[in-house]
Amino acid sequence: MGKAQIRPRLRILLGKQIALGPGKVELLEALGETGSITSAAKRLNMSYMRAWTLIRTMNRCFKRPLVSAKHGGPRGGGGAILTPAGKKVLALYRRMDGQCLRAVVPDWKQIEEMLQL
Repeated sequence: MGKAQIRPRLRILLGKQIALGPGKVELLEALGETGSITSAAKRLNMSYMRAWTLIRTMNRCFKRPLVSAKHGGPRGGGGAILTPAGKKVLALYRRMDGQCLRAVVPDWKQIEEMLQL
């Protein structure tokens, strides 16, 4: 069957919008590493338009934008960076995600013992 795992999925909602969740966090991380929305989207097998939609949603949900983009062109190209707010939100999310996982481990161990592995 395979090894049993648990993967809590932390989502931050603002009204009905998902302000931040696992997919958006992956996009922020890829963007931080590549400096490009196009490259980050490709890395995640996502369309450029989908990536932009997620970025716009995040930027609208937070008081300060998480991503700053400069428009490209035939000569200079564009680019995108995580803003200081984006870096802080990313670090806080990762810390909360780790805390969630640690919080469920005792109960998970009991469930894991009950699974047919």
